[in-house]
Amino acid sequence: MTEYKPLSYYVTLPYTIEVIKDHEAGGYVARVKELKGCLTQAETWEALEDQVAEAIEGWLEVAIEYGHPIPEPIGMFAS
Repeated sequence: MTEYKPLSYYVTLPYTIEVIKDHEAGGYVARVKELKGCLTQAETWEALEDQVAEAIEGWLEVAIEYGHPIPEPIGMFAS
């Protein structure tokens, strides 16, 4: 069984966020580089921060629920 730290630990980690402006549909698309499949979109730059935080939290909750490994951000040292 995988041992996890509290969700509050993971959501504060400095994950790498890649943002792409969607020139065709408008708005922005963001993906979390270390969390495969974790992405979101928002109409405005201002809304993107909240959307990314929600996407990360949701991804982490599902990973914990199903026992999937949770990678730590690129560049962090293992403890």
